[in-house]
Amino acid sequence: MTRSPMAEAVAAVDLTKTYPGGRSAAEITALNHLSFAIPAGTVYGLLGPNGAGKSTLTKICTTLSSATSGVARVAGFDVRTEADRVRRCIGYVSQGTGADQRQTPRENLVLAARLRGVTRADAQDRAAAMLDRFDLTATADRKLITLSGGMRRKLDVAIAMVHSPSVLFLDEPTTGLDPESRAQMWAEIRSLAAEHSLTVVLTTHYLEEADQLADRLLIIDHGSAVVEGTPSELKAGLDGDTITVELIAPDVDAVRSVAESVGALRHIVVEAHGPTGRLFARADDPPAIIGRIISALDQAGIAFGAVSVARPSLDDVYLRYAGRAYRADATTEAVAA
Repeated sequence: MTRSPMAEAVAAVDLTKTYPGGRSAAEITALNHLSFAIPAGTVYGLLGPNGAGKSTLTKICTTLSSATSGVARVAGFDVRTEADRVRRCIGYVSQGTGADQRQTPRENLVLAARLRGVTRADAQDRAAAMLDRFDLTATADRKLITLSGGMRRKLDVAIAMVHSPSVLFLDEPTTGLDPESRAQMWAEIRSLAAEHSLTVVLTTHYLEEADQLADRLLIIDHGSAVVEGTPSELKAGLDGDTITVELIAPDVDAVRSVAESVGALRHIVVEAHGPTGRLFARADDPPAIIGRIISALDQAGIAFGAVSVARPSLDDVYLRYAGRAYRADATTEAVAA
C-alpha cells in the first residue's frame, strides 16, 4: 500500500454535514464548512459542548459517515474515495464500547487483530502485548461483565491499537469514568503518543482534559470552527484577567449598560439563564476596578452575588471567541447581550 506524501495526518477543507429537518422543518447543519489540519505525531483535541459536531466529524474521518460536501483526508487518503485505505491506517474508539461482552479481553483482542488481517500466531502475540501494555494481563481471561468501567475503556483503546494504526481517533474516551480512571486514561494517551509517534485525535467536552492532553486543539461550536492553536497560545492571546459577577434575575441590557459605563472593561458578555445570570469582562487591573463595578451595580439597583477574578483559561478562550460561557451541555442556552 503506497501512501500519498503526508504533511498532515488528518486534514479537512470546507467539510459540511446536513440532515433533513423532517416534516417541512429546516435542515439541521451538524458541520458548517469546517477546515483544519492536524500535524502527524501530535495529540490534537476537538473541544466543544455536546452537540457541537465533534462526533459527526469523527464519524466522517473514520468512514462511518459521509460528508454532504467538502473533503477530508486521513493518513494521506481521501475518506470518500479511498475508504478502505483509511480504515487500514486508523484505530477508532467510539463513545460506546466496541468490545464483545460475551468474550474475554484476550479473545476480543485476538478477534480484532484477525479481522485486520493479522495471522493467528501474530494475533496472539499482539493480544498479549496489548494486555501487558494496558495492565490487563491479570484480567485477560475474565468475562467483560466482571471488569470495571475503567478496565473496559482501556480494553477499547487496546482493541483500537492492536493493528498498530498511525492515527487513533478517541471519541470522548473518559466520559463516565471516575477521577482515578480518567487520570489513568490521560497517562495512557500521553504515553501512546510519545512511544509510538502516533497521531491522536481526541474529542472531548472537558476543558481540563483538552488543556492537559492536547498539543493543539480546535474549539468547535454549532459545527463551525471557533479558534485553533495550542492551549498555551490560546490562553496567552487573551489580554488581562477575567472578572465574573454572579447576577440575580438580571436585565441583560441594563447590566451591559452598567458594565460599559465602568470604562475599563473589555469583551463584556452578559448571560441570563433562568432566574440567575453572569457578567463576564476582561480587565488589566481587576482589583482596582472591582470596587467601581460593585458601586455601579448598586447604584443601578441590580442584584448580584459573588464577584471573582481568574487568570485566563480555556473557558475564557471559548467565551471570547464564541460569545458565551462554555457549558458541556449545549442544550442549555444562555442569552448574551
